[in-house]
Amino acid sequence: MTDATPATDRPTSADIHLIQRCIPHRYPFLLVDKVVDIVAGESAVGIKNVTFNEPHFQGHFPTAPIMPGVTIIEAMAQTSAVMVAITLDLVDKEPLVYFMGIDKVKFRRKVVPGDVLRMDIKTLRGGSKIWKFEGVATVDGEVACSAEFSAMIDLSKNA
Repeated sequence: MTDATPATDRPTSADIHLIQRCIPHRYPFLLVDKVVDIVAGESAVGIKNVTFNEPHFQGHFPTAPIMPGVTIIEAMAQTSAVMVAITLDLVDKEPLVYFMGIDKVKFRRKVVPGDVLRMDIKTLRGGSKIWKFEGVATVDGEVACSAEFSAMIDLSKNA
């Protein structure tokens, strides 16, 4: 947990409107539809409703659409960024979040249109600027992807 305001003052879920106030991503690269079960500084669960209308399915692959693994990892990172923004009171402060590392990645199941991707995120190390997370993405209880990743938060608007 961080030294920010008490966790009871923070939201425990984020709809698409709050998500857009927390992170700068927009269509076609906003990859999380809602975040629930937010425990400030500790964990969160992201939900992504996978639809055929997403642009990556036009080329990955036209006759057998599969959500690219890198977008699954990005969706987990976006979920983490929403949790961090809420934790550090960065809503409406336009933070940018940059990957610093991605480790221990494993892909176990295809994610296809019609799936609901659930991303369970746990903080391994938190702070003010540098964070490390563990993420597990599942569909219907089956692991699709797991990874550890770290990121840096940048509040300077000259990035």
